[in-house]
Amino acid sequence: MIDFSKKIIFVGGKGGVGKSTSAAAIAWKSAEKEYNTLLVSTDPAHNLGDIFSQKIGGDITQVDNMLYALEIDPERETTNYINTVKDNIKGTVQSSMMEEVHRQLDTAKASPGADEAALFDKLISIILEESENFDKLIFDTAPTGHTIRLLSLPELMGVWIEGLLQKRQKANENYTQLLNDGVPVEDPIYEVLKTRQERFSKVREIMLNDTLTGFVFVLNPERLPIMETEKAIKLLDQYELPVKTLIINKVLPNHADGGFFLQRRKHQQQYLDLIKKTFNHQEKIFIPLFSHDITKKDELAEFSSFY
Repeated sequence: MIDFSKKIIFVGGKGGVGKSTSAAAIAWKSAEKEYNTLLVSTDPAHNLGDIFSQKIGGDITQVDNMLYALEIDPERETTNYINTVKDNIKGTVQSSMMEEVHRQLDTAKASPGADEAALFDKLISIILEESENFDKLIFDTAPTGHTIRLLSLPELMGVWIEGLLQKRQKANENYTQLLNDGVPVEDPIYEVLKTRQERFSKVREIMLNDTLTGFVFVLNPERLPIMETEKAIKLLDQYELPVKTLIINKVLPNHADGGFFLQRRKHQQQYLDLIKKTFNHQEKIFIPLFSHDITKKDELAEFSSFY
């Protein structure tokens, strides 16, 4: 069963396995248990609006009783992120250079990794700020590779910023000794970096807290999703982020009849056996293959009944 004692649940998995539906069903079940719940999609290919048959977008939107949803807009968040950087450097760059600096920052919006950095900033804000407004936060994350980078960034960015802080502090000490008669100088960039380091540290602490945060992976009984999930779990273990629950989606039900389904079920059984053997330390939730897409709230409620 899904552990609803957790404050935060990240749902990951290979694209196309039913991850968004699974995350939406977890959020639905959470709201059904009378937890004020926020479902957040970090996947650029958002599906939540289709599942709930309504427009959601980049602002928190109520989709049912005690259930809210948000689809993070990478373009919007990248713009916000760049504007924040512009604000941070005010007063640290000569006015004659500001136009060129702004031009460079605007160009950086299109650079590789800009969306990911902005997405990570938004994720941190949600975890630290929205935790006060909601009982549960459910994250529908992007496919596995993006999920791993996103979840491992607090540690990686923390180390990187620590290095920047040390260099910045050393430069300030040298500047103070040489040019300012030993009087400490204010350094807004240092303060910005320090604040970001503290936020990264808080998020990492929350993610590593097993009583607060849980990780769920969704897979189908097929070779590639099994291989990818196994790699993802091993990699997350290196960052001390254990995956304790698996949702095995689209399992052929026993009542599916006909020669084709009989053969397909036999074929699928070998992968179900492999899942049980490979993931013997994880709790497994088996969801049958539905005869239709999950696009209505009563269908989502039926899907969530397996949790």
